[in-house]
Amino acid sequence: MSKDTHTVEKIGGTSMTRSADLLQPLLLNNGGELYGRVFVVSAYAGITDMLLEHKKSGEPGVYGHFANAENAHGWSDALNHVAEAMNEAHRKVLSAPGDIQAADDFVRERIEGARSCLIDLQRLCSYGHFRLSQHMGIIRELLSGLGESHSAHVTTLLLRTAGVNARFVDLSGWRDECEVTLDERISQAFLDIDLTSELPIVTGYAQCSECLMSLYDRGYSEVTFSRLAALTGAAEAIIHKEFHLSSADPKLVGLENVKKLGHTNYDVADQLSNMGMEAIHPSAAKTLRQAGIPLRVTNAFEPADPGTLIDDAPAQSSQVEIVTALDVFALEVFEQDMVGVKGYDATILQTLTRHNVSIVAKTSNANSITHFVEASPKLLKRVENDLVSEYPNASVAIQGLSVVSAIGRDLSGLNALGRGLAALERAGVELIAVQQGPRNVDIQFVTTREDADTAVRALHEALIEQDNESAPESQDKVVKGGSRLAA
Repeated sequence: MSKDTHTVEKIGGTSMTRSADLLQPLLLNNGGELYGRVFVVSAYAGITDMLLEHKKSGEPGVYGHFANAENAHGWSDALNHVAEAMNEAHRKVLSAPGDIQAADDFVRERIEGARSCLIDLQRLCSYGHFRLSQHMGIIRELLSGLGESHSAHVTTLLLRTAGVNARFVDLSGWRDECEVTLDERISQAFLDIDLTSELPIVTGYAQCSECLMSLYDRGYSEVTFSRLAALTGAAEAIIHKEFHLSSADPKLVGLENVKKLGHTNYDVADQLSNMGMEAIHPSAAKTLRQAGIPLRVTNAFEPADPGTLIDDAPAQSSQVEIVTALDVFALEVFEQDMVGVKGYDATILQTLTRHNVSIVAKTSNANSITHFVEASPKLLKRVENDLVSEYPNASVAIQGLSVVSAIGRDLSGLNALGRGLAALERAGVELIAVQQGPRNVDIQFVTTREDADTAVRALHEALIEQDNESAPESQDKVVKGGSRLAA
């Protein structure tokens, strides 16, 4: 398959829920060429939360109930709720009775298959030689694939009814006895697909020997998407979201002031990932960057808009492109005798890594090291206990704060730090810390959580709105009410 002949495109879960609205403008390409495209789909909104756990609140889904179950009722009831939610989701998308019946049958077969598997595993682990904990990673993989398989199957039915030669490409490994790598799974699935006459609808989850969930957790669909683009030599990778990548959240700075990014690079995409924004998973971005494939992020509901192109091109001029904020916890380790002693930093990092805590920023001086991290208070308490055990004379403090970041491909020559500090002072924002690295791609202002929104507004006005006239690159105004920033 030669390069520059097709695109690989991903549709997120929220957009998938409205896939009937996307049928004509996006899936049917608004009357344009139907083929030469590959769609990777996420599960319908909320389904993966019900299968695993709620992404934000941590409320347990089937996986959580099964892991803590003393009997089968809790997780089995949760699985029933998933089936009901799946049936409700595809009824909002499909209208043909035959398609609805086929989707109902598909849900029943997958849900009951998963139920039988969990019952058998529970029974097996009632014997002393088997430990449920050794199989939980596999169960998480099994459950996560149910949502994407369902949405891909339903989308295929929808397209076939519309006269499209759509093909359901199930990478979930359902009832597959082979052990293959991710690349092998994708290559085998696409071995006989003709992109000039077929429209593949591909599951965002792929079962493989690497175990995507253990490596990337909920970012697995973008990893599948990027590997598929790289392996097939796509001309472009496209992510369709329900918003544009914008210079700030319109709800904070006003829709009339926010601008679509239009064009940026993978360096900025990495900074956005570090700030918890869902442009693309950093591992997926790395795959596309190394394969030389540009990424385009569009608003699925504005298909005529080219969205934002992300590639390796440097900025034509220095400018702040985006201001965003993330709630964090400051984990400070202070010990008076730390100065001159090696090993403190390494031990703290090992502890954070062991507990899978995401580090957003860090700072240190002679006798204290502070990491600004994204994690739950419960998890940080475990980190604190480990550090106190390691350094009994140290003082460990945890404080809820926000990191407000001004990001751009090139911030040199803008005096963005000085202007930002002045803007925050005028706005009455209390600053806890501030730092700018020598690479001039971001400036991080640490504030109280109460001041974070005010800080975003002040920085956006000072660093983006006031510089609008001098920015030569297109940063289109976001004019549609449905557009917002990924946060």
